[in-house]
Amino acid sequence: MTQQPRGPVDSSRTPRFAGFATFARLPRLDEVEHVDVAVVGVPFDSGVSYRPGARFGPSAVREASRLLRPYNPGLDVSPFETLQVADAGDIACNPFNIGEAVETLQDAAAAFDSRLVTIGGDHTIALPLLRAVAAKHGPVALLHFDAHLDTWDTYFGAEYTHGTPFRRAVEEGILDTEALSHVGIRGPLYGRRDLEEDRRLGFGILTSRDVMRMGVDEVVDALRQRIGDRPLYISVDIDVLDPAHAPGTGTPEAGGLTSRELLEILRGMAGANLVGADVVEVAPAYDHAEITSIAASHVAYDLVSLLALKEKP
Repeated sequence: MTQQPRGPVDSSRTPRFAGFATFARLPRLDEVEHVDVAVVGVPFDSGVSYRPGARFGPSAVREASRLLRPYNPGLDVSPFETLQVADAGDIACNPFNIGEAVETLQDAAAAFDSRLVTIGGDHTIALPLLRAVAAKHGPVALLHFDAHLDTWDTYFGAEYTHGTPFRRAVEEGILDTEALSHVGIRGPLYGRRDLEEDRRLGFGILTSRDVMRMGVDEVVDALRQRIGDRPLYISVDIDVLDPAHAPGTGTPEAGGLTSRELLEILRGMAGANLVGADVVEVAPAYDHAEITSIAASHVAYDLVSLLALKEKP
């Protein structure tokens, strides 16, 4: 007989502001016999090019997730009843050596038998996470929400930074170059060549302006046609949101998505073959009233819910 998943702490018995700050008040990994989805933090921000502080993102998102409830009406699923979801704590990486940190995270992610929803940390962490996913599923489709392309070659000669993970991933052959999409791109670039090189790598771009003009439904349709039924990895840089909706991030750009648009596009991926996901670049030192952390906690919740829909009878 299949054991009933252990869900969040009962808020009618223990107030939401009390107790351990696990994601959505879920059990810790060591409190369950098995896990279908592990929510794991990566408090690492040594790859940032501007404002530091995303190393404190995982703890801030966990705190902001205390108000999440078991039923997701936007996707009509109770993810914690469908799947055993647990908080796997943090993966500790060397903050003084990016190369070593990348290897540490790749090995740690590969050791999980469950699917991962990862809370960063800066966007450097997407590369080792993608390596671990591709080792199990082969080259994956990528849906990347961000203000920035993150396909630059190097910064100050460094190949591994939060602005380079997806160029490295294409070069390593771990992405399906027929199904790569950026959503929410905006802001100044170094030159037209940035876009040309990004296109050469295989990416399609839906800018924040495209989202505004096309609307959510048309954007979702375009993305689903591009992704098909391929194994899909979703990576969400919280700066895809306008600074009005996510001030607590390292490289804010004006003119971004609303939190409502982001969540509705994610929900439009219901039924996709999602194999892993992350939400990164929450830097709580620049936040106000937990605006950014709250948005990120809801993004992570919807990502878990999308994974639950795959298992829903």
